[in-house]
Amino acid sequence: MKPLIVIASIQARRGRETELEQALRDLIAPTRREPGCIRYDLHRSQDRPGRFLFYEIWTDRAHLEEHLRRPHLQAFLARVPELVEGEPELTFWEQVD
Repeated sequence: MKPLIVIASIQARRGRETELEQALRDLIAPTRREPGCIRYDLHRSQDRPGRFLFYEIWTDRAHLEEHLRRPHLQAFLARVPELVEGEPELTFWEQVD
């Protein structure tokens, strides 16, 4: 089975950019320790202020689904309405070659 690649794109509400960035940074260390997490990297857009992207690689979808139930992620998701403009966009990929 090939690893699952996830691209999560998030736009901060105007005026909440710094707060969102810190909340996203707070997810990195605990997530990287999770079983099945191969890579979990946060990026900031150079073109769109307040736009963030996570590049994630998981061994499989089951580990990703377990990640989505973890307390640190649930706490972040509870804050999404106050920090994020619209909904986070998730896309799922697999490596071809």
